[in-house]
Amino acid sequence: MASIKAKTAQEILMNDFQTLVADTERLLEHTATLAGDQADELRGQIHESLLRARETLKLTEDTLRERGQAAVTATEDYVSANPWQSVGIAAGVGFLIGLLATRR
Repeated sequence: MASIKAKTAQEILMNDFQTLVADTERLLEHTATLAGDQADELRGQIHESLLRARETLKLTEDTLRERGQAAVTATEDYVSANPWQSVGIAAGVGFLIGLLATRR
C-alpha cells in the first residue's frame, strides 16, 4: 500500500516538475515579447506549478517518513522478540564487513 502511494507520489512529482520546466521555458522564450498582463499571467501559472510541486514533495516526504518509521518499528519488534537471533545476525554481518575490509 505504501509502495503504491510512493509510486503515485513520484509520478505526480515528475509531472509537476515537467510542467514547471515547460512553464519556465515558455517564460524565457516570451520574456522579450510579453508585456504587462501576459507576463503576470505566466508568472501566476509558474507560481501555481511551484506550489503543486511543493505540495507533492511534502506528500512524498511524509510517505517516506511513515515508511521509515514503520521499518524502525518492525525492526525494534523483531529485536525484542528475537534478541539472540538479532545478536547472531549482527555478529555475522560485522564479520563479513570485517573480511571485506581486510581484503582491500
